[in-house]
Amino acid sequence: MTADLDVHLSGVRAGDARAFAAWMVGAEPSLRRGLRSFARQVDVEAVLQEALLRVWQVAPRFVPDGGRNALLRLAQRIAWNLAIDEVRRQARATPVDPDVLAAGVDDAQQVDDRPPDPLLREAIGRCREKLPPRPAQALSARLDGGLPDATLAERLGMTKNTFLQNVTRARKLLLECLARAGIDLASELA
Repeated sequence: MTADLDVHLSGVRAGDARAFAAWMVGAEPSLRRGLRSFARQVDVEAVLQEALLRVWQVAPRFVPDGGRNALLRLAQRIAWNLAIDEVRRQARATPVDPDVLAAGVDDAQQVDDRPPDPLLREAIGRCREKLPPRPAQALSARLDGGLPDATLAERLGMTKNTFLQNVTRARKLLLECLARAGIDLASELA
């Protein structure tokens, strides 16, 4: 775990370049690790430098929330958002409807403080669209349902066993599709 870098916060907020340099020495490894999933898509060094510049600019107005490494968490959020913006700019992507993004990942699976990755959600949504009809129906019913599997299976005209096989097949096909897109879901969720 990173030591609490907020020991430098009062100096950074006061505009002390040495305090900011000391803070950067501790923050940089964590910020780089947070950007590694973007390494194939963006110039991580440029994103990191821009994020550090923005942290320096907003530091005098920054009000910590009382948690450890408040400025580092802000820097991570800034760096993450800059990387996403850069990927979108490069791809000339149009904004994705929030409902479409929400359909990609079950919110109950988000167990940490990291911001949700809209690019991952978009990839999951694309892969869900490629599923064969019956596995897609079973997976959608499972994600939307909240009902027992037997009830969902009956509504889809399947036996419970067939329903479960279709859910398993859908999951397998989603993982394969994501792998073909260069997404290692295990490392994304780690």
